[in-house]
Amino acid sequence: MSNATDDYDVVIVGAGPAGLFAAYELTGTDLKVLVVDAGKDIDKRHCPMSSVLSCEHCTPCSILCGVGGAGAYSDGTLNLRPDIGGNLADQTGDDESAWELVEYVDSIYLKYGVPQESYIASGGDADMLKRRAASAGARFIDIKQRHIGSDYSTALISSMKDDLGSKGISFLLESRVKDILVDKGKCHGVLLENRMINSRYTILAPGRVGYEWMDGLVNRHSIKYSYSGVDIGVRVEVPSIIMDPITRINHDPKFHIYTRRYDDFVRTFCTNEHGFVVKEEYEGFVATNGHSMHSKESENTNFAFLVHVELTRPMENTIKYAKSVAKLATTIGGGKPVLQRLGDLRRGRRSTAEHISRNAVINTLKDVTPGDISMAMPHRIVMNIIEGLEVLSKIIPGVDSDCTLLYAPEVKFYSLKIDVDRTMQTNIHDLFVAGDGAGLSRDLINSSATGVLAARGILSRIKDD
Repeated sequence: MSNATDDYDVVIVGAGPAGLFAAYELTGTDLKVLVVDAGKDIDKRHCPMSSVLSCEHCTPCSILCGVGGAGAYSDGTLNLRPDIGGNLADQTGDDESAWELVEYVDSIYLKYGVPQESYIASGGDADMLKRRAASAGARFIDIKQRHIGSDYSTALISSMKDDLGSKGISFLLESRVKDILVDKGKCHGVLLENRMINSRYTILAPGRVGYEWMDGLVNRHSIKYSYSGVDIGVRVEVPSIIMDPITRINHDPKFHIYTRRYDDFVRTFCTNEHGFVVKEEYEGFVATNGHSMHSKESENTNFAFLVHVELTRPMENTIKYAKSVAKLATTIGGGKPVLQRLGDLRRGRRSTAEHISRNAVINTLKDVTPGDISMAMPHRIVMNIIEGLEVLSKIIPGVDSDCTLLYAPEVKFYSLKIDVDRTMQTNIHDLFVAGDGAGLSRDLINSSATGVLAARGILSRIKDD
């Protein structure tokens, strides 16, 4: 850390997209800003699985924690719409301002090295996908996108972090924030393991991995919130040749489906063209995700296939519910993701190591346990996945092949949705929140944008004071 004082104008908890963009927005002022994160710097975040092919259970997980957040090792797709991965108009107050904010965030990503090339389905290609989807009873969502790539994301984040440091932003890494300091309804800093840090304003942007930590804070300090839905499903892996006609049109195609039996919402998410399935380590369970790179390709394409779950009384805690599903899947898998062929799932039988070894699609993630997903996931979710893939196959022929691979669990936590005003301030005075960890975003653009809004909220407060 470049500044040893324990007194700051602004403390930002979390060095993911929300935290970094909040810090960016505070540069060029006289404010003393500190960014605190439990993880390591971007150049020191290394996952042992890249060499040993099995999880070493690092604490904290270098895939999820550190400068850049979980997005540092994601596919790095930027969805340039305010209503994908959240709804920025809820925070800005109108659609026009939300679109302007997306363009502003995009310009910052471009400044730090995102490829200029953008992807969007247009003209006849877009019409074809919309027509195919409509004929199958689904929707294709056309989005302008940029693709960073998992291998280029680290360079971009390093460039941004170095620039922030040169402009006076301080970083305190590998340091856990135990609690916030609240007195008489006002936040005045954070408590670390061995010291307190005082601040005039505090921004909490812990990212998706910080959902449990945030849960503890809201209960201790009576921070107002509501429960969000949660997405539970699988990571689907198919031969790239199946997906290539679609991904050539739209890099990360979004298809929305309502299933026949339960009328539940199922969607594709985070498509990784010629990519790799990866394992993520959470406290108490494992999950899956996908990466794709510019410099390295596989013969497969993977995507998340997610069922949206909303709960009502008496059980409203979607986080607790999703964790229970993920923990059961982890138990069934012996601490590894469960891998099953779609054909075996349909026929009600488990996939064995022999089935997987002779399968036409070769799994890119090796640290798995062949098994039966239906032993780990509720029947309703399993049926939604099977029916949803049947619908998707009418749009993308071949995705419901018996040889298609399914990895479980794929769980997207959206945390408690913290109640905020237009400045991103909570009911605790001088406490602001942003990003996935606050339940206000679900992708890189929206997370970054909420960080900008939180910083602007602080600047407006300072101006008024």
